[in-house]
Amino acid sequence: MKKSRIQYFIFFVLTIFTGVLSRKISFVPLWIGDFLYAIMIYLFVRIIFPAKNVLSVILLSLLICYSIEFLQLYQDAWIIELRQTLFGRYVLGQGFLWCDILAYTFGILCISLIEKITLKYKRK
Repeated sequence: MKKSRIQYFIFFVLTIFTGVLSRKISFVPLWIGDFLYAIMIYLFVRIIFPAKNVLSVILLSLLICYSIEFLQLYQDAWIIELRQTLFGRYVLGQGFLWCDILAYTFGILCISLIEKITLKYKRK
């Protein structure tokens, strides 16, 4: 099966919707949002580079997620103000947590495994 930007985009939008919804439901653990955030980043990279091999997409996605997480250690006035907006809160996050790094890693590994399994299944 050929990898399609449209398919990745549909899953990207669904992941965003699910991630925002996960923050609104009180019984959903907070790490689920970070897990879905990583999946969203992976899908975004796939939209831009649909033909790249899976390892390249994993590494780029992890680099993006880790960079955003470590950026949360930067605490200048302008970025603190940006983080108080809806965009800043969802994209840049609020504060650095090591457990977020774990959730990002787990999310990206899970979505890459799911992608690999489903693409193999579709080819048969």
